[in-house]
Amino acid sequence: MHSPILDVRFFQTESGAEPVRDWLKALPPPARRAIGEDLKTVQFGWPLGMPLVRKMEKDLWEVRIHLEGQVARLLFTVVGNVMVLLHGFIKKSAATPKDDLALAKSRLRQLRSQ
Repeated sequence: MHSPILDVRFFQTESGAEPVRDWLKALPPPARRAIGEDLKTVQFGWPLGMPLVRKMEKDLWEVRIHLEGQVARLLFTVVGNVMVLLHGFIKKSAATPKDDLALAKSRLRQLRSQ
């Protein structure tokens, strides 16, 4: 089996919290499994495009995950060969909510300043 192209890391706040890990842990097991499978696809197949991965803007992509009856998004950046998971949410509208995008961009800025 070949090794992944990208390693996956969770964004960490200054206090050491990992909000995406916490979000994932709160989801039901079938949703966590589906998200894990899609992440693995990105990890081993990078760079990927639609329908699984969509570029949001410079250095910011989303993994588009279809769950039973709902849609999840994981916003991430790539630093070298590491996929850093910045923000995850269950999507409730057609467009990516501005607040979710702003949060991911804020975490991206924090990551760059570390």
